Amino acid sequence: MVVGGIFLKGNGARIVTLLGTRAAHTRILPAFHKLDLHVKPTQEDVVAFVQTLKAYCDENAIDILCLNQRTMGKGTHAGGSASFRNEGIILATSLVPVQLIHPRTTAAAVKKDGVDKAIRPDTAELGKAYDLAFTGLS
Repeated sequence: MVVGGIFLKGNGARIVTLLGTRAAHTRILPAFHKLDLHVKPTQEDVVAFVQTLKAYCDENAIDILCLNQRTMGKGTHAGGSASFRNEGIILATSLVPVQLIHPRTTAAAVKKDGVDKAIRPDTAELGKAYDLAFTGLS
């Protein structure tokens, strides 16, 4: 199984790709791991964003995309309008299944099965994308 973990934060999406199972997986290193959309995107910007994500899914034979589910905070979803916009674009246009994963679910999966620290990225945002992909593995 090939899982793409996408951590949405602000205008950007950090992407990590894993192949295998939770017990035995490897990290696929695509040519890119960061996808941004301008603060005030034009229609062409959104089309380019969608095409880039589609090409990533096709080139890596992605079976499922796992996105961070925005948590509730004071009656509204936490996170800014840009991450909400990017989430909507991905949900509406993705040709592969998309799974929204709650932060507690990710934490539980990482705690239960442990992660391979040798292949988990060191940067915080890519590390969270790794954790999302790891949670999506069966």
